[in-house]
Amino acid sequence: MTTKAVLWDLGNVLLDWSPAYLYEKLFATEAECRNFLDTVCTMEWHAAHDRGVSMADNRLPLIEAYPHLEDAIRAWESGFEQMLNGAIDGTPEIMDALAAAAVPQYALTNLPAEWVEPVNRLYPQMRHMKDVIVSAHEGVIKPDPKIYAIADARLPYRPEDVVFFDDRQANVDAARAHGFDAELFNGREALVAALEARGLPASA
Repeated sequence: MTTKAVLWDLGNVLLDWSPAYLYEKLFATEAECRNFLDTVCTMEWHAAHDRGVSMADNRLPLIEAYPHLEDAIRAWESGFEQMLNGAIDGTPEIMDALAAAAVPQYALTNLPAEWVEPVNRLYPQMRHMKDVIVSAHEGVIKPDPKIYAIADARLPYRPEDVVFFDDRQANVDAARAHGFDAELFNGREALVAALEARGLPASA
């Protein structure tokens, strides 16, 4: 096997993302924050954004059901930058090293359309991406097999020649089922080891 390219997930692989970073600031107690994220703006609700439903449309039923929480619900879109806490440790340097060695880099991400521009603006290493497959643009999310077929069609390499890093085992398993060389992301040290095992640079 010869690894020719790296395919990245974004959230919690390259970017430190958690809605709690924002909502801990908006609610008085941790319990109120957790209740809001568990019962109102849930990850199941958010998955519709990843599939391409606009935030403007998706929040309307929630605002109707929880009018006293309208500002907090709207903050899911307006407060996105406060859900981010920089890059995952070590990944900017690793991406720079791969770019310096002319290793092609791509991304396959569950991401709402509204967040594409802020991610590109806030994270300089996004400039290294040759292509970014965004779930909201495709209308399908990981781990649906269809999105791996889309990635396969977009990348100019055989899946087995591409190493894919994702922080969710279900997404890794689905990528492997399509033929990608996929690894569960477990932090910087494991990432470095996985890259080096494939003959790819992990430092300048």
